[in-house]
Amino acid sequence: MKKLLYTLFAVVLTASLLSWQWEKTQHATVNKAEVIECLNMETQQAYKLEASQPAFAALHPAPLVVNADQLLGNMVVFTAADGKEANAYFIPAKNKSNKWLIVVQEWWGLNDNIKMESDKYYTDLGDVNVMAVDMYDGKVAATPDSAMKLMRGADMARMTAIIQGAIKHAGSKAAIYSVGWCFGGMWSLQTAILAGPQAKGTVMYYGRPETDMAKLKSIQCDIIGFFGNQDQSPSPAMVNEFEKNMKEAGKNLSVNRYEAGHGFANPSNPSYNAAAKADAYTKAIAFLNAH
Repeated sequence: MKKLLYTLFAVVLTASLLSWQWEKTQHATVNKAEVIECLNMETQQAYKLEASQPAFAALHPAPLVVNADQLLGNMVVFTAADGKEANAYFIPAKNKSNKWLIVVQEWWGLNDNIKMESDKYYTDLGDVNVMAVDMYDGKVAATPDSAMKLMRGADMARMTAIIQGAIKHAGSKAAIYSVGWCFGGMWSLQTAILAGPQAKGTVMYYGRPETDMAKLKSIQCDIIGFFGNQDQSPSPAMVNEFEKNMKEAGKNLSVNRYEAGHGFANPSNPSYNAAAKADAYTKAIAFLNAH
């Protein structure tokens, strides 16, 4: 009888030790949301890497100083999705409206040129709330070198939180539209993805296209894009790929191409192309009004 009890005790002890050793060697469970967030960062990180290189900076001559007297909006504070405060240049609709245009800066930051562009869209669109988000949390670059430094230190997760916070600030019943240039063109498209069913129309000027098919298939609004055939970021080949992917995803994308270089729609850019800018702007306003 004692021998049987000793044997039983040994079996229980061995099982306990094996169980403890198994638990010790197990890794923590991977959080699904963290994996998705990592995948969502792929395009943004690719842009960050590219924009941190001198060759990219060479596409961006230092912007000209613009006269920004009598701006229509004011700086406001809102809460980003990470719980921290964020800033935006905001112009409320003259009459109460659930239409919100989120404007996203170039890689220079939220400078006077972006505020003036926001004023222009506000004036020409009518009753719409215009919110130009500050993706750099108050920092603005005036030279390619300083812009490159800002990009090298950019936190793409923070920028995603700023866009998400702007969408939430607009409200669950808001119709979300977006427009952006270069860096902002990429984020304008990302805004359409992040806004889900609230997204109603997106304008992107020579922004880096999204390549993840799952994200493209999630888009629930029409997109209009303006690109330069002399641009290398994105290059015509990247734009062609974007068109192909959007068609495969079953989404509506209108691509407009101009014999112009990068930054052709920025009046403060020395390579500004007035004719291309005028045509693109007319089409952008028509697109937004139609939606």
